[in-house]
Amino acid sequence: NSVAIAAAYGSVSAVTFVTAISFLEMQGHSFSGHMVAVMALMEAPAIIVGVILIRMYSKKSATEQPSKLSEVIKHSFTNGSVLLIIGSLIIGLLASDKAALGIKPFTTDIFKGFLAIFLLDMGIVSGRKLGDFFKSGFFAIIIPLINGCIVAYLSQYVTTDIGNRFIFAVLASSASYIAVPAAMKIAVPKANPGIFLPMALAVTFPFNITFGMPIYLSIVLAG
Repeated sequence: NSVAIAAAYGSVSAVTFVTAISFLEMQGHSFSGHMVAVMALMEAPAIIVGVILIRMYSKKSATEQPSKLSEVIKHSFTNGSVLLIIGSLIIGLLASDKAALGIKPFTTDIFKGFLAIFLLDMGIVSGRKLGDFFKSGFFAIIIPLINGCIVAYLSQYVTTDIGNRFIFAVLASSASYIAVPAAMKIAVPKANPGIFLPMALAVTFPFNITFGMPIYLSIVLAG
């Protein structure tokens, strides 16, 4: 369970990233397109580190058998969400601006409508699991808040762009509830998804979009 939680909070949330973009646009700020690639690159390493951690702990227990590293690494890179992100990067690299205009009605015009519907569905799912907040909600709020605030401040030494700094902070504070649970199902089959999944989905995600993002942006603007 500890390894699964570590992997979830070491990875990032693509949905939180998309929500952060909309929040940033409403505040009148922009960000660089390469931050999408940064988000994609930050997702898989946490899964690999989680596998390494479980292998380290498995050596200390005679009842636990370490998973095959090659199998889990392969799964982490071929997982549906990761594959879509990497595939979109390749498509974006090969496509021209003219080609992008052809799908603008789908990717731009109705984007916010689909986002609103998706977030409503996520809210319903999260609401059904809010009972787990009393078991692990404290960690699911404190750790993302600490990570987000620290990166929001330290990001000024990496870039001066307000939008990029904000995105860095949001990525650091987010937790994965799609790619990591799928990978942990193979790497750590005994981990209880009823613990780390509600933490990321029912607590961290709504906290970040409700309270975290305004806090991170205020730190970035103050710096």
